[in-house]
Amino acid sequence: MKVLLQQAGKKYYNQWVFRSLDLRLDTGETLAVLGPNGSGKSTLLQVISGAYLLNEGSITYLVHERKQEPEEVFRSVSIAAPYLELVEEFTLEESVKLHFSFKKAMQGLSLPEVIRLSGLGDALHKPVKFFSSGMKQRLKLTLACLSSTSLLLLDEPCANLDENGVQWYGKLIHEFGQGKTIVVCSNSHAEEYAFCSKKISLTDYKFTPAR
Repeated sequence: MKVLLQQAGKKYYNQWVFRSLDLRLDTGETLAVLGPNGSGKSTLLQVISGAYLLNEGSITYLVHERKQEPEEVFRSVSIAAPYLELVEEFTLEESVKLHFSFKKAMQGLSLPEVIRLSGLGDALHKPVKFFSSGMKQRLKLTLACLSSTSLLLLDEPCANLDENGVQWYGKLIHEFGQGKTIVVCSNSHAEEYAFCSKKISLTDYKFTPAR
């Protein structure tokens, strides 16, 4: 998927989160969005996902050079973020089944293959509410990265992952991120976005009113 933002601006009440943002993401391109907490990274990611509307400017999505309408975009997007909740009462098996009843799995992966790739096989029948924070993060990343979507959005993907989890994440992206347009939001943790070919800092798009 190709994503184009032109003079994009988003504000809450009277405060601009970012403004005058021009961004072009070609199909298969990878972007790291950097900045400290509160800089607007998650807001930009939600704009790109189609969940938030811009206050000014425009965003355009193209698949094989065909424009996609906003209501169509969700079919081509997968996202993993700290603020997205899992169904706590579901087991690992039930969570995977539910997700892939809405999204297709990459390369025709079967349920057992998805579970194996998550590294969470020992928790197959455990309710998610009993998962550690690292296990929940693995599940979120597994569902997003193994979905057959053309746009992958990751917000602080290594949050709550230990060293083995970070290595697992890198391998997952290497094996299943090829050909996808990927946006990673990070607080400058290099292991989260080392594979990205393009980087921007949202602090460059802050709007300061004249005094």
